[in-house]
Amino acid sequence: MATGYLTCPLCGFEFEKLDTLCAHGCPLGAMCSLVRCPSCAFEFPETPRSVSWLRELFRRESPGYSTLPEGVRPIDDLDSGDRAKVLCLGARKPSRQDTLAVFGIVPGAEITLLQKRPSCVLQIGETELALDSDIARTILVQRIDHAVTS
Repeated sequence: MATGYLTCPLCGFEFEKLDTLCAHGCPLGAMCSLVRCPSCAFEFPETPRSVSWLRELFRRESPGYSTLPEGVRPIDDLDSGDRAKVLCLGARKPSRQDTLAVFGIVPGAEITLLQKRPSCVLQIGETELALDSDIARTILVQRIDHAVTS
């Protein structure tokens, strides 16, 4: 079975999923969707393949939003009060990805957009975070349908 490498969004350590404690003896390993970094013990959701494809979009020079799949949009395209699931952090600098991860903005996280102006204010769990609009444009999300969650 071929395995790919995972990168911890907090410390940047690269490892194989088979090298984690999750793969060796965790009783919830088959049901859990989180991976624990062997370096810093930070738990994060395993990145879906579609997120890796979206990251490649941002590595190109000036990606166009017209190439994004239907339903995928940057945070600043949401309306105030919309809930969404984070798919990809398009930041080119690992330090920015690490900073966003500290505040809970990682692939798989659910956010609520509280306001758009003068800056984007997000709620992630119990945390409220204001983002510059340039940063908000690089984070891709998928809106969570209100009918499904109620």
